[in-house]
Amino acid sequence: MFDSLAEKLQATLSEVRQHGTLTEQDIDGAMREIRLALLEADVNFKVVRQFTAQLKERCLGADVIGKLNPGQQVVKIVGEELTELMGGASAGLSFSSRPPTVILMAGLQGSGKTTATAKLARYLREEHSSSVAVAACDVYRPAAVDQLVKVGAQAGAAVYFRDPTHPDRDPVEIASWALERARSEGKDVLIVDTSGRLHVDEQLMAELVRIRDAVKPTDVLLVVDAMTGQDAVNVAESFAEAVQFDGVVMSKLDGDARGGAALSVKAVTGKPILFASTGEKLEQFERFHPDRMAQRILGMGDVMSLIEKAEQQFDEGDARELERKLRRNEFGLDDFLDQLKMIRKMGPLSSLLGMIPGFGGQQLKNMKVDERELDRIQAIILSMTPEERRRPELIKGSRRLRIARGSGTNVQQVNKLVKQFGQMRKVMRQVGRGKMPDIGALMRNAR
Repeated sequence: MFDSLAEKLQATLSEVRQHGTLTEQDIDGAMREIRLALLEADVNFKVVRQFTAQLKERCLGADVIGKLNPGQQVVKIVGEELTELMGGASAGLSFSSRPPTVILMAGLQGSGKTTATAKLARYLREEHSSSVAVAACDVYRPAAVDQLVKVGAQAGAAVYFRDPTHPDRDPVEIASWALERARSEGKDVLIVDTSGRLHVDEQLMAELVRIRDAVKPTDVLLVVDAMTGQDAVNVAESFAEAVQFDGVVMSKLDGDARGGAALSVKAVTGKPILFASTGEKLEQFERFHPDRMAQRILGMGDVMSLIEKAEQQFDEGDARELERKLRRNEFGLDDFLDQLKMIRKMGPLSSLLGMIPGFGGQQLKNMKVDERELDRIQAIILSMTPEERRRPELIKGSRRLRIARGSGTNVQQVNKLVKQFGQMRKVMRQVGRGKMPDIGALMRNAR
């Protein structure tokens, strides 16, 4: 996400850092490059103009002009302004003191609203330990109810829907019925999935207003497709005028290399982005943190999000057992495979690397991260016998040929994995003894 914008901004700021001091002419040149980068990212032109004007005003302050090594100050200012542009402090949902909390989902057809509904249900169930129900109020789109029933079940939520043969299929009536059922069943949260249209029209808005008035939601969330760029912002502006939504769910953000919608929607509508969908899987859904996103864009990483993802996957007991094995030098390929699977559950490898400070868009591009390499490693390990996984030193000659054939790889790839794992165990053994390993020598030997 934001790959194109991040690459351009990082290149501009890298050039700024090379100056010993900055003149007003240097600042003007940097602002011109930042303005072009934002416009190419499909950020609203009024937002770009206001953003760069504010940025220039701050950069022309006494803390930057004429000072030695001002690059860090400029990067800091750009980061702060990007954070403010995307909403400043992270915003969250409001929860009713008298359950159920009702969340109304709105959006155009094709924006990913139904999938976002299921993702939000899973998020609330996992992160807030809430019992969640979803109401299927999209009675117009073919198979919309079937889709919600399927993804809702995967999310662990109860799905309330009316059979197609039911005499009353009015979305407002269904929403009211679902609310009463959620109350009687003691649900903590009811998420109402509404119908969409291919474009903004009076019928869509009128139906949303009727549903809103009937169930009186705690929050109205608008789902917008990040990949539609400026069109997403225009849609959000139209909904803000008619329905007065409370926050935005940005769908398909992982496929948006530009970032125009995410950077514009708060400034244009005044409504914050609450959540971002970062992949096709239900678990690829997270709270939107403007400060963390600004850090990612500037290549400064996102350590907090990386830690949170790790905490979701790694059990405390498993961590203690892993530490025991490392100390006793009992860490085998089975353990390595378990760790690999946990890491893969955290999301795409390129996304995880992007959260590490110093791994900006250009660095990742140069690395050519290949997710298929993880599949090959897993296939090689699974083609070994339990004894070979415990004692990789046994893997020689005919064993390597058998493993290569069983995993659909070649002997060279098996050799490489065994050698690299041996080097990794050596590092672990030295660290366990309180020694600092010779990283340079290890890297040379692993090639």
